[in-house]
Amino acid sequence: MDKLLERNYEISEVCLLAGKIILENGAETYRVEDTMVRIASAFGVESADSYVTPTAIIFTIEGDYPTKTKMKRIVKRTTDLNKVAIVNHISREISAGNLTIEQAYEQLSVAEKTNFTYPFWLQVLAAAISSACFVIMFNGGWIDFLPAFFAGGVGYFFFLFIDRHVHVRFFSEFSASLIIGICAVLVVHYGFGRAVDKIIIGSVMPLVPGLVITNAIRDLMAGHLVSGLTKGSEAVLTAFAIGSGIAVILAIF
Repeated sequence: MDKLLERNYEISEVCLLAGKIILENGAETYRVEDTMVRIASAFGVESADSYVTPTAIIFTIEGDYPTKTKMKRIVKRTTDLNKVAIVNHISREISAGNLTIEQAYEQLSVAEKTNFTYPFWLQVLAAAISSACFVIMFNGGWIDFLPAFFAGGVGYFFFLFIDRHVHVRFFSEFSASLIIGICAVLVVHYGFGRAVDKIIIGSVMPLVPGLVITNAIRDLMAGHLVSGLTKGSEAVLTAFAIGSGIAVILAIF
């Protein structure tokens, strides 16, 4: 009995760690629950249940022995689909019987601690290029390509900088949109750009919570109403912060 309880405890730790990693890095709620239950099943657990919200994971293993229930608190969420892919690969390896409990936990721990984020400068450069390309996509002129490149890059630079140092939700999006609005107005005022609206729209696109909106809709379609509504509200508040920053600048100028 003691060995069985210890084994179930180890299985719970593996499942919770896998769920925590992918939930923190942009996975949908139903994917988190399905991954945890599949891992438990692969290790021989016949009855396992999980309940996942954007801020907490509850996992339990049931049987003819005392039920073991554990919870993980999710404090910060970001987007790193590389970690999601790694956990999915580990999950498939577990299902194929290629990993023991100890090996699975070790690989998951390495994945959790490893930083796969692109360098700061590369993120800013990618945001600047995408901002400029969005201007053309939205039927803007080539004359606004470089102004959008500049405004989008500067705005995303301040977004990353503020997000790292000021831990207040939605403040980084609001501040970045303020910077973007100022840059767009100035480049048009001094004759470097023509359509301030196209420059602004293209430059704020890297800030738009596209993945959150997608996950909210997919969770709602999968029946996870709490998670879907929560993520939808988060996306709406983010969009409101972006719009508010632009509205302040346009009202001033």
